[in-house]
Amino acid sequence: MSKICCIGAGYVGGPTMAMIACKAPDVRVTVVDLNEKRIAAWNSDKLPIYEPGLDDLVREARGRNLFFSTDVTGAIREADIIFVSVNTPTKMNGIGAGRAADLRYVESVARTIAEVATTPKIIVEKSTVPVRTATTIQEILEAHPSAAKCQVLSNPEFLAEGTAVADLLNPDRVLIGGERTPEGSAAIEALAGIYARWVPRERIITTNLWSSELSKLVANAFLAQRISSINAISALCEATGADVDEVAHAIGRDSRIGPKFLKASVGFGGSCFQKDVLNLVYLCEHFGLPEVADYWESVIRMNDWQKGRFSSTLVKTLYNTVADKRIAVLGFAFKKDTNDTRESAAIQVCRDLLSEHANVVVYDPKVGEEQIVADLFGKEARNPRLSVARSAAEACSGAHAIAVVTEWDEFRTLDYGSIFATMPKPAFLFDGRNILNLEKLREIGFRAYGIGK
Repeated sequence: MSKICCIGAGYVGGPTMAMIACKAPDVRVTVVDLNEKRIAAWNSDKLPIYEPGLDDLVREARGRNLFFSTDVTGAIREADIIFVSVNTPTKMNGIGAGRAADLRYVESVARTIAEVATTPKIIVEKSTVPVRTATTIQEILEAHPSAAKCQVLSNPEFLAEGTAVADLLNPDRVLIGGERTPEGSAAIEALAGIYARWVPRERIITTNLWSSELSKLVANAFLAQRISSINAISALCEATGADVDEVAHAIGRDSRIGPKFLKASVGFGGSCFQKDVLNLVYLCEHFGLPEVADYWESVIRMNDWQKGRFSSTLVKTLYNTVADKRIAVLGFAFKKDTNDTRESAAIQVCRDLLSEHANVVVYDPKVGEEQIVADLFGKEARNPRLSVARSAAEACSGAHAIAVVTEWDEFRTLDYGSIFATMPKPAFLFDGRNILNLEKLREIGFRAYGIGK
């Protein structure tokens, strides 16, 4: 297996293929995408996505055995292994709208492979897909009269944006699902051999296709459920005088629970959690399990409620009106160390504040004005009450309140004393990520509030 093609040059395909290329220098890795602008960015000094360590990873292999191209058909013809890493958004129309995964891009790729492939291939699902999508791909391939015999594997990604390179370098596990046939087992072993260049064999887990496909959805659902659970408790802490960080620390010391994903916040975002939980909800409804579907849907309802609760608390604290008041929103990415804004809590917070006629000033160190405007307004006319600052100090200058919505490290070390001096009094600060020392802020003079405190 000397040639790999990855279809899709996004947050998963680009970093994953860069790591494979670095760890398997004898394998030619080609990442293809029809988006010419994106491919040009991958071939430039300014990559289309921000991840710590990614620049060095790409620089090491690009031009040696890592290539980025728009020649999809050519890469498919030459490849031994084809990773499918295209977008699988939530359907917005038709059956399953708002829940089911939109598989149009996966199906389109399968049809292209069927038309182009003249030699046997191993096709690897890297996109997050519903259970039994592999069967659909296999049926499309087998229905094409000239298609070569291919094996379809499931190899879901478990990357966390902001730590993707570290996750790829030292994964908890690599999951590979395939058919329980001699051909399927051989395909699994071929893919496992690629990962085994740097991943210990005991961390490479093999399952049947459907267990692998479902495991991805369930993993994200469990993580999202933990976040929604501690956020629900944060509201109770505020009502009773408990401190959610102290509660989380106490329960996290229980070895049966553990400390991870127990950080209360304004709410989770990103491309995976909401989409995957809703996909799981749809699958449960489809298979006649309404009680299970309702249970998992409550995770999303709690997350939406928490975002709205943060905005509502801000408005109520500022004397029930923010009309014509300057509100600084620090952070727009859904988490630190990424420029991904998909489902970011900042989107809802900004929209809530704008609907209250606040003058919203946003600053994020990695998200530009064009992306912020697109996320908030789409094709609608821009709201003149929104502005984008070039620094945190600029955003906060003259603000009636500061809302920390993304946990960027630079927000921990701002000169809040100088910022306070520029603000109308009383000056308010709302820490939506619990990253700041509220007592020190109060000593400066802020009326400072955290989640669950």
